[in-house]
Amino acid sequence: MSFDLVLFGGTGDLAWRKLMPALFQAFRHGTLPADGRIIGIGRDDLSAEQYRSLIRARFDKVELAKRPNEEEFTRFAALLEFVRMDLTRPADYARLAATLAARQTDTVVMYVATAPALFTTVCEQLDKAALNNAKTRIVLEKPLGHDLASNRAINEAVRRVFSEKQIFRIDHYLGKPAVQNLFALRFGNALFEPLWRREHIANIQITIAEELGVEQRGAFYETTGALRDMVQNHALQLLCAIGMEPPINSHADAIRDEKLKVLRSLKPWATEALTQDVIRGQYASGTIAGSAVNAYRDETGVNPGSQTETFVALRTEISNWRWAGVPFYIRTGKRLAGRDARIVVNFRPTPHAIFNSQIGMANRLVINLQPKDGLELHLMAQGQSNRRNSQTLSPVQLDLDFDKRFGSERVGAYERLLLDVIDGRLNLFVRSDEQEEAWRWVEPILEHWKNDPQGPRLYAAGTWGPSAASAMIARDGFCWAEEC
Repeated sequence: MSFDLVLFGGTGDLAWRKLMPALFQAFRHGTLPADGRIIGIGRDDLSAEQYRSLIRARFDKVELAKRPNEEEFTRFAALLEFVRMDLTRPADYARLAATLAARQTDTVVMYVATAPALFTTVCEQLDKAALNNAKTRIVLEKPLGHDLASNRAINEAVRRVFSEKQIFRIDHYLGKPAVQNLFALRFGNALFEPLWRREHIANIQITIAEELGVEQRGAFYETTGALRDMVQNHALQLLCAIGMEPPINSHADAIRDEKLKVLRSLKPWATEALTQDVIRGQYASGTIAGSAVNAYRDETGVNPGSQTETFVALRTEISNWRWAGVPFYIRTGKRLAGRDARIVVNFRPTPHAIFNSQIGMANRLVINLQPKDGLELHLMAQGQSNRRNSQTLSPVQLDLDFDKRFGSERVGAYERLLLDVIDGRLNLFVRSDEQEEAWRWVEPILEHWKNDPQGPRLYAAGTWGPSAASAMIARDGFCWAEEC
């Protein structure tokens, strides 16, 4: 299959950190269709050869195992071209159209890795240049807006030019192997399904923790914050994967219909809940891996009096027959005690205790997403004892490490998603009504924060966030997994 992948923002941060390495890995693995071309778009006055040299230099900054050798890069570079464009000028789109017309391909992918403010402009100009034909697919990188109204405006503008089946709204978390295994756990095995409901589950915790701060993205983060950057998309998509009903088949709309039902079932926000069940924080100075790090307000590009949150913890419920009354806790933040993304499913204790049991993390399923990928099942078991007739149980842990089982060189998130776009598979992409429902649910939080004089609670870098997050979950009689 022949394809052209047009990368708007081809000299930007996302292109060299994520997209080009992912495309190269697909090329190395032999999964990138052979008859392909990758066209970088940017405002820089570069020749194709200069663009290739720029990409080659930046490959030196990716992890060693993913760097090409000279022979590999020479072959990969033959796919790369560059077109200089001002995205507001119609004449530049005409030049792009001429470049694409020189080679008739089966598929043209327009990957818009630009500021969201340019999404509408790019789509309108593609329409005027007749570059929105049936073989065209458009990929939109997050964030798609900063609230419900702006998200709707972007989606409406894009849908005026492209049909829904041509639009690929990317959430790279959905491409992670660990998230694919989450779907496999739910819908490829019958082991847990009878227990996957309110009668047997006490609570579910979703944690996406980062040791890193905002790095060089302070100016971007100031207008975004953790709620928009992580909760509205990644965390809610994980919640949907955990909470959704089995789809009738594996087709894209069957999966997305079930995810939408979960989002529509999320408990609406009452005023009291916005105060008690949503905690926002901001990292102060502290220590990460033995090194002192700055407070968020001291980062480059950040307002010294910033009220932007770098941490969010919240409690919600899915108001339907399966999950009524089960609390779901979401927690995400920067400069936390570790890099750790996981889902913890805490099952209810046995209704009647007949053994002497040590206190421990039992009756728990942990779905690890990063940095390791796998499952941990925490059970109570009887170990060896010198005493006769001992009936004391202790917690034990059974591990399934997917990296060891399948190898750590598995397909990365962006590699998987880019190949899916080229092949036209929408299963791992977000539909517009999903996005709008997620924005509708988080918007009361944003409105509440506008009028909240307290602002974010400070927490020391290298900790698990403000103590109020622990107090929130303790009100239900539970604790975060690392605190139990």
